[in-house]
This record gives sequence, C-alpha cells and structure tokens, in this order.
Amino acid sequence: MIKILLQYRLTALFFIAMGLICLCGLASAADRGSRENPLRMMFVPSGDSQVILKGGQEIAERLEKATGLHFKTSVATSYAAVIEAMGAGKVDIGWLATFSYVLAREKYGVDILLIVIRFGSPFYRGQIMVGANGGIDKLADLKGKTFAYVDPASTSGHLYPKSLLLSKGFVLETFFDKSVFVGSHNAVVLSILKGEVDGGAAYDDARAAVAKSFPEVFEKVKVIAHTQNIPNDVVAVRKDLDPGLKQRIKEGLKHIAKTPDGSIVLKKVYGISGLADLDAFFDPVREAGKLLGLDLSKGKP
Repeated sequence: MIKILLQYRLTALFFIAMGLICLCGLASAADRGSRENPLRMMFVPSGDSQVILKGGQEIAERLEKATGLHFKTSVATSYAAVIEAMGAGKVDIGWLATFSYVLAREKYGVDILLIVIRFGSPFYRGQIMVGANGGIDKLADLKGKTFAYVDPASTSGHLYPKSLLLSKGFVLETFFDKSVFVGSHNAVVLSILKGEVDGGAAYDDARAAVAKSFPEVFEKVKVIAHTQNIPNDVVAVRKDLDPGLKQRIKEGLKHIAKTPDGSIVLKKVYGISGLADLDAFFDPVREAGKLLGLDLSKGKP
C-alpha cells in the first residue's frame, strides 16, 4: 500500500512539474519582446563585424522606440550560423544574405519580412577582382592562381561567381591552384590588396567598403568580370514567430528606413538605402492603373 501511494505521489509530482514547464513555455512565448525576454536579432558577418554589431545595436534602439519591443542583437561567426540559430528557435530575426535566405527557407521555413534596396534597386551583382599588376586580365588567366571566396553561403561572394566560372567551362576542381573562404567581402578585397591571393569574389563594388582605410584599393585591385543580377539580401523571421510581432517588426523597420538618422544607420551596417515589402514592387502597376482611370477593385485589366 505504501509503495502504491508513493507511486501515485511521484506520478502527481511529475504531472505538476510538466504543467509548470508548459506554463513557463506559454509565458515565455507570451512576453516575447519584453525587457526580460527580448527578441533576438542576428546579422551575417558580411563586412567588418564590429561595424555591423554597433550598427545592429543602433537599429535595435530605433526599433524599440518605433515598436515598444525590446531586442538583443549579435553578429554570427558565419552565414550558416544564422540559419541554424533561426532553425533552432534561438534567433527570431535574421538579416540574411540572398542564398542564406533560400537555404533557411527551404530547411526551416523562415518567412521573409522585407527585401533590401540599394541605389533604388532590389538587385545587385557579384564581381571577380584581381591584383591590378598581376598580369590577369580575363577569367581564363586565373588558371593555376589562388582565389578567395567569402563564405559557402554567400551569394555574390561564392555561389554566383562560381556559377559564372562553371558557365565558362572551367573545371573548378583543377582550375585554381588553391581556393579559400576568408569570411567577409572586406576580407576578400584585403586579401587581394595585400597579395595573399591572386583573385577573389565579392559584391559589386566591395572595394568601396575598405577605401577609407586603403584609398589605393581602386588602383591596386581591378574588376575583370561581373555575375548576373542577384536579388538583394533580406530581413527574415523564424516561421513560428507570433504574426502580430512579425507585423510590428516589419512596420518598425519600414519606419526606420524612412527617417534621416535611421537611413544613415542602415547604410552604415550593410550599405542599405531602403527596405521594401515585396508587394511594394507592384506599386508602379497600381499607379499606372490609377492614371488610366481603371477600377482595380473589379479585378480586370
């Protein structure tokens, strides 16, 4: 009898403990964005990590004022680290490079909030650069040379440049004497400038990001090829984040992008000139319809 009573008591304690855990989980989800439970926002290390971290903190401060929510920011050690952190529910908001977003969407179903605008466009290109005095003038001249990529999940610093080389018929397993990943676009440019590699791939034009400290970069590093257009990077959220929070974050970021000081911060972090909802790309079509006096509500052209 005593044994049975002990079993009942242990079973009851187990269910009470499980109930408390569930209640804690619900409370945690309910107060996401509070000072005690801030939304976690992570950035890819595409440039100078310290600059990105400082800028990310400034974005968080402005988002807090715009939304009333609280944020904790960090810069990942790699592009893949942001993807995995979002998939594990450890990061709520990720500033993702293009291919990183595709991977995160396919693997973990992350949702896109906004796409980055630069120079009025949602597209950009990758470029292949070489030392200006290295005797390399075309892609074929890179055979037997050393080459730097950014990161395996970088679109303009790996995926598209590699695709460009393959499209020209080069067998990359034997084409380069050596190829390496150096972690950021800035690092690719500096590796070429310092003579550590013969060539490298980055976004167009990554030289400008290091020109302040190394003004000679435009003379000593030249561009020999460009990739096709690439969709810009995005701001994404994990798929199970509360829809209400998603909307508040989206509207807060759009507000920041339209303010003078906010636009300065965005430009400092990733060279961003604006943030756009994908639906905004259809605004010119709507305007054209209005100018023609069409009733768009009827659903007919």
